[in-house]
Amino acid sequence: MILETMRYTSRFLNLPRIQFGPFNSCIQKRWKKPADTAQTRLENRTRDLKLDKLVTHLKKLETILEIKHLMDTRKRGRFVSVQLMSRWKNILGLNVGIGEFIHKYPHVFEVFSHRVKRNLCCRVTRNMRDLLREEESVMKECELDAVRRVKKLLMMSKQGRLHVQALRLIRRELGLPEDFRDAILGKYTEDFRLIDLEIVELVDGDEDLGVAEIEKWREKEYREKWLSEFETRYAFPINFPTGFRIVAGFREKLRNWHRLPYMKPYERKEVVRVRTCGGIERYEKRAVGMIHELLSLTVGKMVRAERLTHFRKDFGMEVNVREVLLKHPGIFYISTKGSSQIVFLREAYSKGHLVEPNPIYLVRRKMLDLVLLGCRNTTESRPEEKTEEKIEEGKNNLGCKVDGRGPREGDWVIPLLEGSYNGTQKNVGETSDLSEEFDEYGEMMHTEEANQL
Repeated sequence: MILETMRYTSRFLNLPRIQFGPFNSCIQKRWKKPADTAQTRLENRTRDLKLDKLVTHLKKLETILEIKHLMDTRKRGRFVSVQLMSRWKNILGLNVGIGEFIHKYPHVFEVFSHRVKRNLCCRVTRNMRDLLREEESVMKECELDAVRRVKKLLMMSKQGRLHVQALRLIRRELGLPEDFRDAILGKYTEDFRLIDLEIVELVDGDEDLGVAEIEKWREKEYREKWLSEFETRYAFPINFPTGFRIVAGFREKLRNWHRLPYMKPYERKEVVRVRTCGGIERYEKRAVGMIHELLSLTVGKMVRAERLTHFRKDFGMEVNVREVLLKHPGIFYISTKGSSQIVFLREAYSKGHLVEPNPIYLVRRKMLDLVLLGCRNTTESRPEEKTEEKIEEGKNNLGCKVDGRGPREGDWVIPLLEGSYNGTQKNVGETSDLSEEFDEYGEMMHTEEANQL
């Protein structure tokens, strides 16, 4: 009331406006209550430095694989000129030049000079190509496991249907090949059926697959720790990050949430969101169980947060996925390193490594280790093919590289030394024959000159 009167008088009497200060403390100023939203909880969460560091390394590997994909689109050969690759900076979202980036990883990219055009070119090293081929072969060997993962995802959906685009977004996380639509969905027609080419339907379910991965942990807790069924039937493994602050009453709320029953992911009953008798908590706990099961089916037990939203309607999860993930920091962890948010299953990781690795994860871990080598051990990791090509290139250009004046006198001797580079007995014999011929030719010319004199 006082503030309104002062504004009214200052408006008509042209008086200066009084600001809030120590001498007019009778004027009250209302302070807004700090907002408690998903964004504020995401910023104030306890961070896991090990998983954040892992995301930073995986981002480098992802960029390298994207460069490899762009190089494969060029049909002129295995190599691409560095000048052309400089145009990919905005496509890859790099903060540095493409030339500086590829020079950081000599174990992955090999830069060389073209023999004809004399420009710098880049190609993938033999070690990286071998790992990529190994990944393809391992994915073919684990094809039945990939089929099992897709079937379990379809069994979790409401009507046994999923959009192909949703599977395409997490194709790499599920261990599916790039052409999974024909190689998996089109090949196993007794399990899958395509509807309108963009929806896949489960033909026949398997009761043995209708058991969630969390049930194995619950059975282990029940047998080894002698816990009651009431405590373990609906419980989840909890692993808080280092430095997590536990406030008063948090343990009691967590214990009650563990005991709260919910409809499990593979149960095909109609789920209704009731606002009484803990209906909202049970509905959200079912969403936690479905996200937990989806992450358990992935190869690396992680997936991007925005890609989980593509399964909301098919799984019947009418909730804010990010808020559900942030409410349970002991089960999930969201890393914001880079331009995307990646969700980890906390129980599956220990000190930045997967507790139970699988064959596909092991091959990808080898790729990551090769990337993390950086510029170390570059002389030891050079393949023999690379060394031989450099030797041949040096032999062909030896006369032009010394002083830049073209071939010099004595360059005709270089072809005679091929036997020393190849190291074969055949070339050594040919070189000795050639030397004998030149010796005979020299003696003949010497005798002719003596006869003329």
